[in-house]
Amino acid sequence: MLLLMWLPLKIPIDWAIITIYGVNDAARNLASILTLIVLYLEFIVLVKFWGRSVYREPLFKVYGLRQPRQNARNVLQGLAIGLWSLMLMFILQGVLGWVQWQIPSSTFLRIALEGGVMAIAVGFAEELLFRGWLLNELDRDYSPRISLAVSSLIFALVHGLRPQFFALVILGLILVWAKRATRGRLGLSIGVHAGLVWGYYLVNVGQLVTFTHRVPAWVTGIDRNPLAGIMGVLALSTIAFFMRSTALQNRSSELRH
Repeated sequence: MLLLMWLPLKIPIDWAIITIYGVNDAARNLASILTLIVLYLEFIVLVKFWGRSVYREPLFKVYGLRQPRQNARNVLQGLAIGLWSLMLMFILQGVLGWVQWQIPSSTFLRIALEGGVMAIAVGFAEELLFRGWLLNELDRDYSPRISLAVSSLIFALVHGLRPQFFALVILGLILVWAKRATRGRLGLSIGVHAGLVWGYYLVNVGQLVTFTHRVPAWVTGIDRNPLAGIMGVLALSTIAFFMRSTALQNRSSELRH
């Protein structure tokens, strides 16, 4: 249904962008951004239709967009967890001599602000899709363990078979456990996701560190991506351990009551 709604708009958008700007990378990127925005808006509309006509439920609340005050608090908690986990990982690498910290440039504040806005947008969009719609559909038909594993694998596969694939599977597990740790609210998942994206943006685009190459790239991160290295996997595994523990404690508390 989503594909049938999307293609009649994607094709003319691609044609218009290429006609105006020509065939080049900038035009392709602009067309990709615009068509993805259209796709996501159509997804939102279809979810409302799906909830009203198929399940007869307010799906956005079912997905975890409820209790705005608690969700906002969870977003801030998640931002702190994601951002500081990544920063602590780079601080440790700095102590070990694997990276060198650089003085922020004069444009760093602008980079930080645009990175924060972008990270929140990405966190919200992907969490509503993967830990909202996809996880909910899986939970309706399968056990919690199966829906946890399948949703995490799909999340990693959608991002491509890249060096960071294993880390993305772990991140998928973290974000499911974050939702379960907060009784089905989506705020903590959004915050953790956004915090990691924001931290990567600050370090990479803001050029806060340079790598000393004292250890191989697969340790610190292939192509400067912290998730594509052993250190990133270890950092995510630590978050996963604590998030899983919290989720299990929450489940035990619910069963007792």
